[in-house]
Amino acid sequence: MPIKLRIATFNLMNLDDRRDRFPSLEERIPVLRPQLVRLDADILCLQEVCGQRQHGRKYRLDAMNRLLECTPYEGYKRISTIDQSSGEVYDHHNLVILSRYDIAEHHQYTHTYAPPPRYQKVTAQPMEEEARQISWERPILHARVKLPNNMTIDVINLHLKSRRPTNIQGHKLSERTWKTASGWAEGVFISSMKRIGQALETRILIDRLFDEDPCALIAVCGDFNEELDEVSIEAMRGDVENTGNMELSMRIMVPTERNIPEPARYSLLHNGKGKMLDQILVSRTMLAYFKGSEVHNELLHDESIVFASKIFYPESDHAPVIAHFELPETKIRWSTGTDLCKTGYKCIRSVKEKGQ
Repeated sequence: MPIKLRIATFNLMNLDDRRDRFPSLEERIPVLRPQLVRLDADILCLQEVCGQRQHGRKYRLDAMNRLLECTPYEGYKRISTIDQSSGEVYDHHNLVILSRYDIAEHHQYTHTYAPPPRYQKVTAQPMEEEARQISWERPILHARVKLPNNMTIDVINLHLKSRRPTNIQGHKLSERTWKTASGWAEGVFISSMKRIGQALETRILIDRLFDEDPCALIAVCGDFNEELDEVSIEAMRGDVENTGNMELSMRIMVPTERNIPEPARYSLLHNGKGKMLDQILVSRTMLAYFKGSEVHNELLHDESIVFASKIFYPESDHAPVIAHFELPETKIRWSTGTDLCKTGYKCIRSVKEKGQ
């Protein structure tokens, strides 16, 4: 029997238990918990999970633990991002990977492969006298999951920088109101720089995984804050149309969302328009086992409408996205007698590894 595998990604939108947060966690759990159960995920990537601290304890993911109670995920293996300076989870915007199967190893990356660029703001008041580092705050979370058939999958969980402009001193009247359009434009530019920097670091990580194993099974999941044809996702995909090099054809990352009919292909509503910002990209070898995608967007609310009365919904403003696969009972070696994964346009045949 093939091994059925469901990989899902879900931005929970600031999951927290603070008493001043509206709606409260008690109001959100009855809505979010059935969504999670419906996913029926074997591997689940979560974004925007807040940490909680009580009575001087370390930050912990208590709100998430309460949400997962009475669900299959309560007993899953789990990893999360860690603040390297404190050794605790972050107070907000943690990434979490939950897995039905064993997590053989895990890593976290922030400027490991891409040092922070330096930039001097041109509209800041007062003016900056020198360039400063532009750092992205959100790490990359990577888990190597071992399946019962002895195959391993590299799962990468991401939350790329939002389109919300970075603050430019002297150019804001309030939190969401800008004094000048030029200040807003520079803020958008810096946010874009952070987002593309995260994408660059992710692409370098993907190539490192392919260097270790040219036939690696890789899934990159998360809230990318961009759509399929925008720069950050193109950087991670590595399409041959962009590199111009067929020798890299086995290193491309394939968007699973293309399996979804276009009218239903959105995970967020922005000013009445559906946008597919939550993605699952997979390696070509992983695509061999791909059976289909889902996006659970039936109950999405549009929280972006300008000047409308603000309503706080218990649902997330993002829809969960799922990709499902059927993998063989035994591990498969892809072989042509040469290095298949560096020359993917050559004839492909598979040989089962007996006894594994």
